[in-house]
Amino acid sequence: MATIIFLKTILFYKSVVYHYICDMNIAENIKDIREQKNLKQIEVATYIEVDKSAYSKIEKGMRAITVEELYKMAQLFKMTTDDIINYDGSIPKEVVIEDQSTLKQMELIQQLDEEDKSIVMKIIDKMLTTKKFKDFFNKNVATL
Repeated sequence: MATIIFLKTILFYKSVVYHYICDMNIAENIKDIREQKNLKQIEVATYIEVDKSAYSKIEKGMRAITVEELYKMAQLFKMTTDDIINYDGSIPKEVVIEDQSTLKQMELIQQLDEEDKSIVMKIIDKMLTTKKFKDFFNKNVATL
């Protein structure tokens, strides 16, 4: 009987430690992201609709975050919940292809996987074909 109680106790503490480590990782991720986004605790707390004290406990790993709070936080951070949970210390910057030189635009397109490259090229083909038809139509209507 004592062995069973002992094993149950070990399993219980193992579970507690596991949840503490997981919660701490998420807590650290949330704090790092908030700081990188230059947000104050009160701003995040207000957005996710908790008081500052509760939010502070989330960042310290002393309070579990609810799914709804994590979802709202992801919206505020402009990230997915997976991005927050699996955060690796850096937030990728948005790529804006419009502001790049033609050469840089082509280099960025080449970084895509083959399926995405194919889709981009099909979109460009469609737009160029549409433009040629519009130009042809406008030129021929003008001669009538």
